[in-house]
Order: sequence, then C-alpha cells, then structure tokens
Amino acid sequence: MAAFTLTINRRKRRVDADPAMPLLWVLRDLLHMTGTKYGCGAGVCGACTVHENNVAVRSCQIAVSQAVGKSYTTIEGLSDAGDHPCQRAWIEEDVAQCGYCQPGMIMTAAALIRDKPDPTESDRAESMSAPV
Repeated sequence: MAAFTLTINRRKRRVDADPAMPLLWVLRDLLHMTGTKYGCGAGVCGACTVHENNVAVRSCQIAVSQAVGKSYTTIEGLSDAGDHPCQRAWIEEDVAQCGYCQPGMIMTAAALIRDKPDPTESDRAESMSAPV
C-alpha cells in the first residue's frame, strides 16, 4: 500500500492503495463515488468514463499511481446540481433504459460538446462508439 493524493471533482483526496489499483476501484471502493460504473474492465464499453484534465478516459485502465498530478471529474462532479446540459438532455429525452452505462455515456457526451459545441451527427456517432 502507498499513499496517493488525487484531485477528484476539484478536491484533493488522499487514498492508501496498491499503486496498480485502477482508478475506477479507487473511486468506487475507497472514495465511495459509485456513479462511475464497472462494465468490461478492458476500456471498451465506456461505463467507467471520467474526465482526466478535461479529456474523456476509461478509469478502469488508469492505475492510481498514474493518476497523481492530474485532475479528474466524475459524473458526481460534472455539475453541482445535476444540471449539466448533457444530464438535462438525458432526462428530457428519456434516454436511460436500465441506466447502468449512462454515467459513462453522459461523460463522453460532455467531453464532446466541450470540444465541439455544435457536433455533427458523424461527430456524435464517432464519439459515442469509439474507445478513448
């Protein structure tokens, strides 16, 4: 075990973890932020998507030792009141079915509209289907 200080949702968080522990499990098991989901564990499905320095990444593929010095935003930190445009759109359009992967999808969409405020249909399709 080693001590790591991480920046999660604009706050410094100290955790004691195995250096190889994936950020996903640090978020869920050590920091009790369960909005980020485990899906495939291979970085393909997107359920574990968070923002690293404002870029969508798969948290299951990042060791906690690699996360030091970077800033992460989870679905819990996307907006204080749950009113980010993507969160509102998901509700207004009644997107969720089972809802399990939706936090990852919202985080992927939020990164897209931050980088391309008026994305084309092709941009949207590529963003939502391509591994990051």
